Amino acid sequence: MSLFLQACRGEKTERPPIWLMRQAGRYLPEYRELRKGRTMLEAVSTPEVSIEATLQPIRRFGFDAAILFSDLTVPFTPMGAPFEIKEGVGPVVHDPVRTAADMERIHRFDPREGLPFVLETIRGLKRELAVPLIGFTGAPFTLASYLIEGGPSRDLRRTKGMMWSAPEQWHALMELLSDVVAEYLVAQIEAGADAVQLFDSWVGSLSPEAYREYLLPHMQRIFARLKETGAPVIHFGTGNPLLLPIMREAGGDVTGVDFRITLEQAATLVPGAPLQGNLDPTVLQTNPETVERIAREIVRQGSALPGHIFNLGHGILPETPLENVERLVEVVKGERP
Repeated sequence: MSLFLQACRGEKTERPPIWLMRQAGRYLPEYRELRKGRTMLEAVSTPEVSIEATLQPIRRFGFDAAILFSDLTVPFTPMGAPFEIKEGVGPVVHDPVRTAADMERIHRFDPREGLPFVLETIRGLKRELAVPLIGFTGAPFTLASYLIEGGPSRDLRRTKGMMWSAPEQWHALMELLSDVVAEYLVAQIEAGADAVQLFDSWVGSLSPEAYREYLLPHMQRIFARLKETGAPVIHFGTGNPLLLPIMREAGGDVTGVDFRITLEQAATLVPGAPLQGNLDPTVLQTNPETVERIAREIVRQGSALPGHIFNLGHGILPETPLENVERLVEVVKGERP
């Protein structure tokens, strides 16, 4: 079994496996060349492009796992919420879902029919890869924020407004999104994904109390459905480390940790949990010596855990120098004395 899958299952490994969120992306010159003349949606919807983008960082750096090149929001169109991904902005939903009447426009779908290009990409990657493949999608709260706000939002005013003032509508939306998320991830696993990650990019705007009341039952349903597959599941959210215990209660085999807390501190909040993380992505924009020093400390802290997967505390930034990523991989793999 690979180091990555061993760590996912809470087994001690000779060294931490390493992969990076957004490891396929704009910091790579070969990726920028691949994307020329293509929108993001065109790229993720074209299997040969998605396959190549997924493979590029594995070829260059030798990461211990590949993550599917896709986007959190691709379920929106087959759900009945057409959108685009605007460069420098992010997902933009053309007709936001804000009222009970809007809710009637969106629906569940079969991912095998609605997102066949994703599953074709996974099958193609499994023929090429020698390392495990991670599938993913967004968690219901994060997906709801894009649907309701119409795009990225700093304060999530409309999203939390629905949650607080229209709880019946909110829970109906969460139930729908939970079903979509669970079945989409199951389909990815059936197509060949060795593990999956649920990204909750905006959940840090909530308190643990709000999470318990408005999200927890829905998240538990997702993880219960995924448990039936036997594939490891990574549960990752950003912004509020106080959410870690309740996110662990919600489910998942591995708890993702962002850069706002150390691994040692996270281990006290979720004792016994395999952890993934948690280098601040901005460290990779400094210099190789700084990268090495800080990475060694994270590796040291991770060595006391039941399982540790080295990653960033958020996605890699576009301006990241390649030599810093190379040094990071060397350090984590123990290739530097």
